[in-house]
Amino acid sequence: MKEYLLLALVTAAVTYLLVPPVRAFALRIGAAPEVRERDVHKVPTPRLGGLAMFGGMAAGLFMATQLPHVGGAISSGQTGNTVIALLAAGGLIVLTGFLDDWLGMDALVKFGGQVASGGILVYFGMNLPFLPLPQSWGGSTGLDGNLRTVLTILIVVVVINAVNFVDGLDGLAAGIVGIAALATFAYSIVLSQTSSGSRINVTAAVTAILIGMCLGFLPHNFNPAKIFMGDTGAMLLGLLLATSLVTVTSSVEPVAGINKFPVILPLVLPIAVMVLPLADLIMAVVRRTSAGLSPFHPDRGHLHHRLLDLGHSQRRSVLIMYAWTFLFAFTIVGLSIGGVPLILFPLTILLAVAVLVLMALPKLRSRQDAMRYHRSVGAHAASPARQRDVTTPR
Repeated sequence: MKEYLLLALVTAAVTYLLVPPVRAFALRIGAAPEVRERDVHKVPTPRLGGLAMFGGMAAGLFMATQLPHVGGAISSGQTGNTVIALLAAGGLIVLTGFLDDWLGMDALVKFGGQVASGGILVYFGMNLPFLPLPQSWGGSTGLDGNLRTVLTILIVVVVINAVNFVDGLDGLAAGIVGIAALATFAYSIVLSQTSSGSRINVTAAVTAILIGMCLGFLPHNFNPAKIFMGDTGAMLLGLLLATSLVTVTSSVEPVAGINKFPVILPLVLPIAVMVLPLADLIMAVVRRTSAGLSPFHPDRGHLHHRLLDLGHSQRRSVLIMYAWTFLFAFTIVGLSIGGVPLILFPLTILLAVAVLVLMALPKLRSRQDAMRYHRSVGAHAASPARQRDVTTPR
């Protein structure tokens, strides 16, 4: 546990210290575009924060190789050459995002970079070898080379775009990914107590580094943000989160002693930690394609835009989405740790409905305030007339 904490602290410190020079570099090369109509921020803000994150990730990976427990897990071969895989795939995705943030890039070219990054992970052995399915579905199913390649790349592309789509408010993407990584880290630590496989230890190391990247960047990115992560950072965070989900899904065979729902947990956890980004991604694709547009065509219909339209401030909108992510992710992790009763699921749904009601309150209050205002204006306008009726002789 101490080694994972050290990984997170080193990564966070390096990321934090690299942000100011990266910000100066972004301003120097003009990577601070004008505010667009769909943007929430009011003044041009430099991007490229992902460069600092990549530096923090590299430092964390180097530190991991120097630690006895984590270093042994990374070099065991069960997950391929982890360090080279993440540096190569991360380097490609950062280069793709950098060019897009600086010069602009066609969506299909970015998509090609995402696919290539997933392919690099597969090439170096970081793939999905089997699916932990329930016994009623035939039990855990091994995947051949082609299928594991396709599924791994698909997970990488979907998670990268989910994180990229949700990156619309100061601190939003970094916070949500950090919470998702924390939930995955907690699950991996619990699972490592009953499993000797090194894949779960690699998951813990990758998520510890991912947590450090988010923590180191958030002080510079929370509202009002001094720098944005841009596609450079959003796609890098998505790549690492996808890597952790791939390794955790096939870390061990479901074991009955871990929790009351072992056969579904490895499949549910990736969905739980990504519930908001995935929901936003699906709704965006449906919304855009139904309007005859490309799924990658930008608009102002994301979840965070809707929260703003309800009357929430940027900070409150971000905190609400943090709460949603934490609620769903740690509910599933709670099932794995404590074996809580199934009744928690409907209770979670009720709590989610309550959150939705609270989200609507600002709009309700604004309507009530408007009604009071109109009544007061009407009464004020009518009072002179009433006075004339009393004082003026007929």
